[in-house]
Amino acid sequence: MERWRAVRRRIPAIPLPDRGVAGRGVWAGTTRHVSGLALLFVAGGMLVSGLVELGAGDEGPAVLLAACITAAVALVLWWPTRPGALDHTAVFTAVGTTWLVASVIGALPYLLAGTFAVDGRPWAVVLADALFESVSGYTASGSTVFGAHNPIEAQGTGVLLYRQLTQWAGGMGIVVLVVMVLPALRSSGLGLIDAEAPGMGIDRLAPRIKTTAAWFWLVYLTLTAMVAAGLLVAGMGPFDAVAHAMSAAATGGFSPRDASVGHWDSATIEGVLLVAMLLGGASFALHSAALRERRFGYWRDREFRAYVVVLGISATLITVLLVDDGMGIGRAVRSAAFNVVALGTSTGFGNATGTGSPGDFTAWASGPQMVLLLLLVFGGCTGSTSGGVKVMRLRVGMAHAYRTLRGLRKPRALLPVRLGPTILPESIVERVAGFMVVYGLLVVTGTVVVAALGADLVTAFSGVISALGNMGPALGEAGPTASYADAVPTPARVVLSLLMLIGRLEIFPMLLMLVAPYRRVRTASGHAIGAVRERLDGSG
Repeated sequence: MERWRAVRRRIPAIPLPDRGVAGRGVWAGTTRHVSGLALLFVAGGMLVSGLVELGAGDEGPAVLLAACITAAVALVLWWPTRPGALDHTAVFTAVGTTWLVASVIGALPYLLAGTFAVDGRPWAVVLADALFESVSGYTASGSTVFGAHNPIEAQGTGVLLYRQLTQWAGGMGIVVLVVMVLPALRSSGLGLIDAEAPGMGIDRLAPRIKTTAAWFWLVYLTLTAMVAAGLLVAGMGPFDAVAHAMSAAATGGFSPRDASVGHWDSATIEGVLLVAMLLGGASFALHSAALRERRFGYWRDREFRAYVVVLGISATLITVLLVDDGMGIGRAVRSAAFNVVALGTSTGFGNATGTGSPGDFTAWASGPQMVLLLLLVFGGCTGSTSGGVKVMRLRVGMAHAYRTLRGLRKPRALLPVRLGPTILPESIVERVAGFMVVYGLLVVTGTVVVAALGADLVTAFSGVISALGNMGPALGEAGPTASYADAVPTPARVVLSLLMLIGRLEIFPMLLMLVAPYRRVRTASGHAIGAVRERLDGSG
């Protein structure tokens, strides 16, 4: 018996086809499985929005049709597949493909409802605008192509609800939701969440990955509910309160009002949203710890302290510059604080009551605008819903630069990179350095392309940084009171859509998702070339 067992151990296992439930064929395909399940959630959001639109507008059947099409595509992808083994390439491919598919299919409600088919616009422009709005929503960017030619407030309630739901789902992450309901991923789910989470990785909040994902969504729901309640008390109506709470928790910036938060011109409402944006830009691991331990431990976190200090210094500096430029101190404090937090957390809400009003930062002098430009790069904390480079990466980059300068004086010394008393592993330092290099290359390349497609240089440069950081508004022609449909040409908006996706997934997943297809093409090409060579050798 022992001899037979030894022989069995030397025989390689032969994988058998998994026939699944009731004999149906099932194939291993993590990317298709995760994408299909994510689309089921997208279809659910469309269904709710379509039902709301049936009772409040004319586009209900179109949105419901979009929900049916999305559900059908989701079932085709999800039903015949199961999660397979996940290496790093498969993780990046699954996450990147899921976001790409969700963003493209997410444009269906806008297309079928004719949301952007106004003024006899060509179908290509309508398609580009629907895709731009969908990508901006799911990446929690807040950039919009609605404007004077097609006002936001002219849309149906269901369409507006769907628009807000795209941001709310994208803020925490569709893949996090998939991991929460898909226990078959087991330990591989942490890699998926890590690839999707903004920053340098996520902390396991519980022994089980499913519980970790559930904790993230519980904190997210709690924050959304608290913000909605605060806005109701501050004077917003129920729909507006829930809509803005979704955007604030997601640090997205979509608003069902053309003037955004400036529609109310209320310091109380702006104060509630300012606190909400600060919380949205903080690490959700800190929020989870505060809920579980029932105590305020944020200030013990070095990244959070740096995050608050940078925003505070920026708001103070801009206030001084605005007062020096002739603005009243009360209005200067209010305009500076709100816009600094809105851009520093990548939320992108605007409190401008109109073009040229105190809250319209494109009408400010160049000094305050330069501070805001830096905040477009800044972003929030690691593990938050905020975009941007992130505070932690900036701290690591500065520490690495300091080590390099010290190394010039002491070329033989072994100098570690420190954050406070902590010595960082070289793998993290190299990853951050690589991120910074790729980020800089994307900014330069994107600016050249967008400017070449017809945008002015200021709008192109700040628009590319805004897209990569999922900020929403930018400088130049793409300010808080402007529409990207008027600010940049249609081909440039397609480029910005791609940059928003790359920025939401922290650059690497969207770029590395191309590795697997490249390998398959290279392997197939190698086999084809080998076959041709064999035929030529045989005929010779």
